[in-house]
Amino acid sequence: MPKLNYVLITHIMGFLLIANGGFMFVAAAVSWIYNDGATYDLIYAAGTTLIIGFALMIATRSHRKKLTQRDGYLVVTLGWILLVCSGMLPYIYTGSIADFSSAFFETMSGYTTTGATILNDIERLPEGILLWRSFTHWIGGMGIIVLAVAIIPLLGIGGMQLFSAESPGPSADKLKPRIADTAKRLWLIYVGYTFSETILLKAAGMSLFDAFNHSLSTLSTGGFSTKNANVAYWNDQPIIQYIIILFMILAGTNFVLSYYGVKGKLSRVFGDTEFKWYLFFIGVFTTISALIIYFKADLGISTIDHPQVWGEAEGAFRHALFQVASVITTTGFVTSDFNLWTPLLTILFFGIFFLGGSAGSTAGGIKVVRQVILIRNGITEFKRALHPNAILPLRFNGQLVKENVIFKILGFFILYMLSFIIGSIGFAAMGFDFPTALGGAASSLGNIGPAFGSLSPVDNFSILPDIGKWWSAFLMLIGRLELFTVLIILTPFFWSNR
Repeated sequence: MPKLNYVLITHIMGFLLIANGGFMFVAAAVSWIYNDGATYDLIYAAGTTLIIGFALMIATRSHRKKLTQRDGYLVVTLGWILLVCSGMLPYIYTGSIADFSSAFFETMSGYTTTGATILNDIERLPEGILLWRSFTHWIGGMGIIVLAVAIIPLLGIGGMQLFSAESPGPSADKLKPRIADTAKRLWLIYVGYTFSETILLKAAGMSLFDAFNHSLSTLSTGGFSTKNANVAYWNDQPIIQYIIILFMILAGTNFVLSYYGVKGKLSRVFGDTEFKWYLFFIGVFTTISALIIYFKADLGISTIDHPQVWGEAEGAFRHALFQVASVITTTGFVTSDFNLWTPLLTILFFGIFFLGGSAGSTAGGIKVVRQVILIRNGITEFKRALHPNAILPLRFNGQLVKENVIFKILGFFILYMLSFIIGSIGFAAMGFDFPTALGGAASSLGNIGPAFGSLSPVDNFSILPDIGKWWSAFLMLIGRLELFTVLIILTPFFWSNR
């Protein structure tokens, strides 16, 4: 086994720090425009990050330009941790989050697009810090590594190893032969969606600042808001919530399909098996939730607490669709507390926590494609039990699913559920009740944000002790990087050169 290329890995770490510092300078510029008092602290944070980044790149400028798959896993995991460590600086320098454990948690939640927060009064934060919170989502959404592979080839480094290690789905469907071209097209769509939503939200009545921040959070399926009430702040403006719903669904869709849609190849979009199942799940769960909300008068949700522009039926549908889309896409925005929507809907939403969006999207979770293949494989096994000599191939999108792919998906599912169980035991060992322990583990691992019990949508994660914040942050990291990428470097054979 070839030795790890530590010099090249360090060189890439420097590049990532430079990119991170650049975004901090943007936040500092916004802070200066709003005169929020955080400008110099943000500049210091950006400067610190840039200096370290440049120092690492200069010190390792003479490196062997060859990246193996093994190097790729280490780059992704260490890169993510390094980004989080540097991303904490704006919080610590400004005093917005002075506690180290809390700052690490908030930053990890941002980059992993989880959206869980320990902040009790978000609206008191300086505008520059609010924008930085949203930037951590946006950077992490498509993956800083995918962004990097669009630029790293300019340094003479191939990027395929990075893309396959960080790609958010079970497979990386390339738009063009070269991975750098793929990354550039994905980011072009990502940026285009972000500015499109910003324009629409501004036209619908949001301030430009709020519109931009919520667009950054929506397209990354993150969930950080500029308001304490989250998107429930605009419960009396349905059009705003419908715009966010649309872009949450787009963000949870495979970005390759978005590319085909832009190119006018709609048959490729609506003929995609995963996309059809994705819309089917949203439709079914929304219908069930809306009917229960509409016919139950004692739910105590915002469809009753606030006057609605288009009537209670519309309100029931909108809140149901919003929360279903938010959870399936793992965005984590909230318009009301789904913990109050009867025990049946509480169980239903807990199940949706394990669904996830589409492969190749910014959503977390297990992913729809894996769920569908698991279901179809189960049905196929039933048929084989009745007809042991029959040849029963499993197909997806008209293509044969190879046996080794099925084994990998089964392995991922088992490892995911095992991680969830261990995560729940960890929270229970800290003294949390059953709903809180299960909800905290499922939310952190699936990068969802709101959970159940004491971590409900109207609460936050500030109740966690320091060890709980680190535990949750670890679950966020392995969930965002799809388990194997992180866990594989914890094994002895990864570090063996034999």
